Amino acid sequence: MSAAEISEPAASTPKAGFSDYLELTKPRLSMLSVITAMVGYLVVDAPWEWGHFLLTMAAISACAGGVAALNQWMERDTDAKMHRTADRPIPSGKIPDGAAFVLGWGLSFSGCVVLFIWASALAATFALATVICYLAWYTPAKRTSRWSTEIGAIAGAFPPMIGFAAAHGGIETLGWVLFGVLFFWQIPHFMAIAWIYREDYDAVHFPMLPVRDRSGKSVARWSLINTFALIIVTAVPTFVGDATWIYLAGTAVLGLWFIGRAIKFLHEETRDLAAKKLFLASITWLPLQLGLLVVDRLFLL
Repeated sequence: MSAAEISEPAASTPKAGFSDYLELTKPRLSMLSVITAMVGYLVVDAPWEWGHFLLTMAAISACAGGVAALNQWMERDTDAKMHRTADRPIPSGKIPDGAAFVLGWGLSFSGCVVLFIWASALAATFALATVICYLAWYTPAKRTSRWSTEIGAIAGAFPPMIGFAAAHGGIETLGWVLFGVLFFWQIPHFMAIAWIYREDYDAVHFPMLPVRDRSGKSVARWSLINTFALIIVTAVPTFVGDATWIYLAGTAVLGLWFIGRAIKFLHEETRDLAAKKLFLASITWLPLQLGLLVVDRLFLL
């Protein structure tokens, strides 16, 4: 062995930085949970306390980031096989499995404890239910069940109830409506995503509907059915006295637009393009609809 060979450093995996650990918490997806929890908090008619609000959002952020990290820890084998996930921190070798596991549980546990102590026991219970549902039910179901998307939608619908329970101390009709909105919204949203990336999911044998239904007809029909259900649930606040008719009018306009995108998804010849437009519509519709509810509750009701 030459001196040059001796002095040459051995190849090693890249060292993880702050950005890698931040990516492990899936900040964009976690932010969705925080924003919907914020909506649940804001629609409650209760005295405002900045400290309580910020601490609640920080705890929910910790839970969301911890669940995301643990989800990637559990799916590190399949993530390594899919093009869109192979560069994530764990399969790329940037973050060790053990570090991800410790960080995930540390964030999840601390978030639940903070909610229990400074928010309410019910808010902490909903947060714990989210962690359990996502990790013990949804993540394993992705490998075995056609209904994994719907199971995941249950876990993803809890955050606004966490926010509502933190501000109110209990839960009322409007909190359950927000749960329904988030549940039904996720079906067309994730059906569009899963259709776009169906080959990736097929490669790791995830038996979700867009993988099983190669024509896409059932995928599109199921997306449309849930979009109709979504708009019906979204209209409920007006009829139970929790929102004004102005809110209902805005809901009708946004709903017709969203339904139109879901109908386009039915057309086989343009389904791939329609899936992308449905996905974009879903991520535009949600903040507009929830923002409309918050504005209506704060300034119009």
